[in-house]
Amino acid sequence: MKNLGSMLTTVVVAVFLVAGCGSDATGPTTSTNPVPGEPAPEPEPNPTDCEEFDSTFNAIQELVFDRKGCTAQACHGSSQAGGLDLRAGTALSNLVDAPSVGSSLSRVFPKEPLKSYLFLKLAAATDPAQLAGQEITGSPMPLSGDGLSANQLEAMRIWIEAGAPGTGAVTGNAGRGSAFVGELLGACLPEEGPVEVAPLPAPAADEGIQLVMPPHPIAAGSEVELCFASYFDFSNQIPERFLDETGDFYYAKREEKREDPNTHHIIVMRPSVDLDLIEDPSFGDWVCADGERGLETCDPLEPSDCPGSLCRTQIFNSVTCSGFGPDEGRPNGGVNFDETYLIPEIKTPGFFTKLPVRGLVYWNSHAFNLTTQDTLHHVWRNFYFTDDLRFGMTHFNHFFAIGAGAGTAPFARKTVCSTRTFEPDEQILYLASHTHKRGEHFWIEDPSGEIIYESPFYDDPLFKSYDPPLHYPSEDPDERTVTYCATYNNGVNEDGSPNPETVTRLSRKPARSSCQPIACAEGRIGESCAGTGDHARCDTEPGRGDGLCDACVITGGLTTDDEMFVMLGGTATEVE
Repeated sequence: MKNLGSMLTTVVVAVFLVAGCGSDATGPTTSTNPVPGEPAPEPEPNPTDCEEFDSTFNAIQELVFDRKGCTAQACHGSSQAGGLDLRAGTALSNLVDAPSVGSSLSRVFPKEPLKSYLFLKLAAATDPAQLAGQEITGSPMPLSGDGLSANQLEAMRIWIEAGAPGTGAVTGNAGRGSAFVGELLGACLPEEGPVEVAPLPAPAADEGIQLVMPPHPIAAGSEVELCFASYFDFSNQIPERFLDETGDFYYAKREEKREDPNTHHIIVMRPSVDLDLIEDPSFGDWVCADGERGLETCDPLEPSDCPGSLCRTQIFNSVTCSGFGPDEGRPNGGVNFDETYLIPEIKTPGFFTKLPVRGLVYWNSHAFNLTTQDTLHHVWRNFYFTDDLRFGMTHFNHFFAIGAGAGTAPFARKTVCSTRTFEPDEQILYLASHTHKRGEHFWIEDPSGEIIYESPFYDDPLFKSYDPPLHYPSEDPDERTVTYCATYNNGVNEDGSPNPETVTRLSRKPARSSCQPIACAEGRIGESCAGTGDHARCDTEPGRGDGLCDACVITGGLTTDDEMFVMLGGTATEVE
């Protein structure tokens, strides 16, 4: 879904990431985007004499860090306030995967703006709505002078979301290209290309293990949803104290993940398929994913068969892995969509998930490639051990109203809501959301009407953990029922005017999706029309030929250009 989403435990930090420069701040500035999740204002076209940069990061270095005074001697220059040097040549290594001072977050965690403390500190000054209800201590950045503009903040978010690369130009998930990012910064940038994010560092040997997806190809300009399997065996890597009595399972308390930025979602599934079916014909041939023996057959039980790579099954087009692999007479071929590897960090001790030491894993990868170059897609998952076994965790996906966002008219907004009732013994450990690209704001209210979750990003939704867990033990179901809502924006600017670039359009639909145009996307923008044979009605003047009947209602479905409405979360019950 970017990811069933990005994971972030809500934190209150005692020491801010970087000591700002100048006088004490008086507090956050007024948000330039009063509606949570409202996109940054459309930038003005670049002048022909705009400054040219060979990468997005070099433009950020010069136009944001240097010109905002961040690299001044008394700030993050030679004095390295807060231990951070933001001068050219050192800034990238001091940001990406570098721990922040006094916080559990990295300064920049590639692909995850809401897990990047630099972004949170900048957003606190420019647009506090983008904090998604999270709290920070210390002053927003910068301490003195104006904060970043809304456009500059959006460029920072896109750069982090795109993997925080030091080279090359990036594009946002909305597909508006590196030129759009350049306009946000007031720079001229080269054409974007694929970004392979830095691999996620593996845990220390006595702290956890790392599960790696065999990389799969994504052709230029395509969107795919695939399923394939691989085999893992951690039996010689897990200390005995973290194993169950059989030795076949271990206990984990949290997960850390990373994937390349062209992810819509990656679901890592725990199938019920028995290992004696590993060579079942339904899997097809097992092959090396890449490397010197790329696509040659391999034995999944022999890791040495694929030097520098991993062995996997054939790749199948499959939505959520439904029907993939041997079915064993079980629904969906032995796949349970809730049986996924998804464990956000829970601050309260005692919560755990039981995972297999060895076995098959199904990778459901929904990814896209908005560039003109083919690429490989990479995913890493770290799982951290625990021996504190008081509360068993269970992940859930609430699909009850999954298609509610469909039907939103072109050039209109629509808000939809649904509910979920929890059991009296369930404790809510974390909540998250899943929409596609026109879901601009998602929130959840508790039984009293208080907002307990809020996320303004479809592509990096907040995974919010609760310490202590939320618990509604009442015997009355109404007092155990939460309400979740989302607002869908089908081509409306902040001022209410129509936006033909963000409306659902037939001509821009991926191959797996379609729609019936009912409004003009060019010419008399926003006026009614009757399909692809009715372009003339959209002309600004009769016979002018500048009209296009191309705008549609939001459709429900599986591509990022369709819509979903899903609440995610995790609960726990006390172990007896």
